[in-house]
Amino acid sequence: MTIIEQNGGPTAAPDLIKDTTTQSFVQDVIEESKRQPVLIDFWAPWCGPCKQLTPILEKAVRAAKGRVKLVKMNIDEHPAIPGQMGIQSIPAVIAFVGGQPADGFMGAVPESQITAFIDKLTKGMPAPEGDVSEILAEAEAAMAAGDPATAASIYAEVLAADATNLAALAGLARCYVTAGALEQAKQTLAMVPESKRNDPAVSAVQTMLDLAEQAKSLGPVTELEQKVAANPLDHQARFDLAVALNASGKRGEATTQLLEIVRRDRKWDDDGARKKLVQFFEAWGADDDATMDGRKRLSTILFS
Repeated sequence: MTIIEQNGGPTAAPDLIKDTTTQSFVQDVIEESKRQPVLIDFWAPWCGPCKQLTPILEKAVRAAKGRVKLVKMNIDEHPAIPGQMGIQSIPAVIAFVGGQPADGFMGAVPESQITAFIDKLTKGMPAPEGDVSEILAEAEAAMAAGDPATAASIYAEVLAADATNLAALAGLARCYVTAGALEQAKQTLAMVPESKRNDPAVSAVQTMLDLAEQAKSLGPVTELEQKVAANPLDHQARFDLAVALNASGKRGEATTQLLEIVRRDRKWDDDGARKKLVQFFEAWGADDDATMDGRKRLSTILFS
């Protein structure tokens, strides 16, 4: 079992780097390479260059974060496989892809060359699911910190490897909406297959986009505030103010305006204020502080 360092602590990774035998070679290398690239390192205890190469090779494989696996074979204990493959000198590293040898190198090469070898071998391949989840979490953290530009670059990185990743498509579109780049957001959402348009993350961003476009047709926030101040019963002006405030990122204030309409006249515009507030909640997300606070305040008005 190999121990890798992750988030500052040791984590067991029994399959990332392992030893193999003549009996387990087919399963460990041939079959596994049908799922992802596998490097097999032929070595021997008496081989000085092998002792130099192996630690560097293991480091490079760990740095690849699951895009490639490493299998080691002691040729003294298991001579049949290297003999069949015509391995005449060690260290020898052979890459298997799709059940077949694809590339390789001989000798104790520097780390930069090994990294370049792995990058070439895995170019265009999507990262493993766990790794993608970590990357997406970084993007979400950037968005939460108010940095849509960084989040967008991370989402783009995921999409470069997997253009169909729904979470990344929705995330990138959300970044564009947040930055006011509505046309780019539309283009990004257009890449989502029709059958996936009802995915919660996708529909939430579509709602954000719809709200942002609606806000563009309204006047400045200050003018709408003046209308409401001049006539508190002008529910349409208050409704428009809420939409404009939401587009400005003032979620709490937007909620307050819609709740005021609900409190004054629940039936106005066929329950339009409450319906718009629910639309806000969908766009913001169920875990957003403004959503949770808004739901509580709405419940107080409806059931008191």
